[in-house]
Amino acid sequence: MTDKLTRDGLEKHLHGVADILRKRLDPPEYRPLIMTLLYIKRLSDTFEEKIDHLIKVEKRSEKEAYQKFRHTGSFVPEAARWKKVRKIQPGMGSKINKVCRAIEEENSPKLDDVLTNTKFDNRQKFPDDTLELLVSWFDSKNLGNNNLESPDIFGDAYEYLLAEFAGEIKTKGGQFFTPREIVGLLVKITNPQENMRICDPTCGSGGMLISSYNHVKNSGGDPNNLTLHGQDSNYTTVGMCKMNMVLHNVADFDIRHEDVLKTPLFVEGGNLMKYDKVLANFPFSENWQNASADSDRYHRFAYGIPPAKDKADFAFIQHMLTSLNDTGQAAIISSQGVLFRGGEEEKIRKNMILGTEDLQGDVIEGIIALPAKLFHGTSIPGCVLILNKAKPKERKNKIIFIYAAKDYKPDPKRNSLRDEDVKKIHDAFTKFKDIDKYCHVADLEEIEENEFNLNVPRYVDISEPEEKIDIQKEIDAIKEAREESDEGAEKVDANLAELKFKV
Repeated sequence: MTDKLTRDGLEKHLHGVADILRKRLDPPEYRPLIMTLLYIKRLSDTFEEKIDHLIKVEKRSEKEAYQKFRHTGSFVPEAARWKKVRKIQPGMGSKINKVCRAIEEENSPKLDDVLTNTKFDNRQKFPDDTLELLVSWFDSKNLGNNNLESPDIFGDAYEYLLAEFAGEIKTKGGQFFTPREIVGLLVKITNPQENMRICDPTCGSGGMLISSYNHVKNSGGDPNNLTLHGQDSNYTTVGMCKMNMVLHNVADFDIRHEDVLKTPLFVEGGNLMKYDKVLANFPFSENWQNASADSDRYHRFAYGIPPAKDKADFAFIQHMLTSLNDTGQAAIISSQGVLFRGGEEEKIRKNMILGTEDLQGDVIEGIIALPAKLFHGTSIPGCVLILNKAKPKERKNKIIFIYAAKDYKPDPKRNSLRDEDVKKIHDAFTKFKDIDKYCHVADLEEIEENEFNLNVPRYVDISEPEEKIDIQKEIDAIKEAREESDEGAEKVDANLAELKFKV
């Protein structure tokens, strides 16, 4: 009997498969290749394991066993099981394409376009010998739950692989993957509960939704009562997100493909669908088409229309604010420019704080300044905006500013937040009280005095304390230095006199 795979062992196995392709393909090309084959292998191994249990242990008929899994998102037809994939033969790419189509068709609509967006029969990119190496590598380990130390480690290992890809892709990495500890921070702050509606309108690989699901599960609630919605503008990323959800055992979700600023897809009764929680990490400082924003059918940009070039930040933020229900809360990762840039963005901040005749004000609950170099693909420091449509009475007309930029684990590749850093931020936000050099609760008068500039160092004194100087000690040291200098000068004069005498 083979030893069960640990998380570390599984991560090494997945790292090894990436090594096979690094010399042959660029990361954006081999990422979907690996993810798709990994998904097929995992799905097939767990499916056969469950069918075997139903027949041998629960004494179900083969027909009953298969029927139980149809249309669940995890059914694998006979022609698409791994034992068919692993048979090495010419035209491997075409065979894998057929397997992908068969799995999607059996699990429609949940897995629509998840696997078939990678064309394995492109022999220039994926020659047979490359596919054979890849299939052989995956074939070396059974990825069913019975062969893992814990079923949960597979989802963790899959996220490890996503993080590896995000680091390698660099400029685009941050757009599909948010580091786990930052996701965890947003989930801790918003504290989702069962029966809630949760959305990530720029969902990437789905980390915010999966972490919300696990948070409810670990808190003793029923995560299957959650409504989990996600949208993303990248077609490949949407497929990756769906795979990630299934591999984390999230049973019920709805992930859709489209640019949320152009075409929001979660709509009901002609309005944006409303949510209890919105969590997101949108792409920083994107261009966007703002020409028709003033006539937006969903009235998303009523606080102000951001400039089109490099300034879509407040377009995303206002979309998320509009998506909240009357008691909803959002935690949004943004670049820090939204806190202090002038012009139309200053007007938007002012309106979000003061409100207008037609718009609710006082919707910003907190701002957290994060360390630099936390995200893949950018070294600029981000921040977290916490929006709340129903702030508690004691927080009305107040915003907590938290300067968390100094607390992190440094690394040449990417800095990260430690558990104690996340706890410190969460505790400060929960207590909502001043902490010297770390956080400050500002009232409306103070914010107005700062002309609605929300840059955190304006509210939190981050200067280092000046070192106290012992003046008398310094004077004595100067005197001593002068005396030593005088003695030295006398010795030099004596030596010169002696030389002249000898001459």
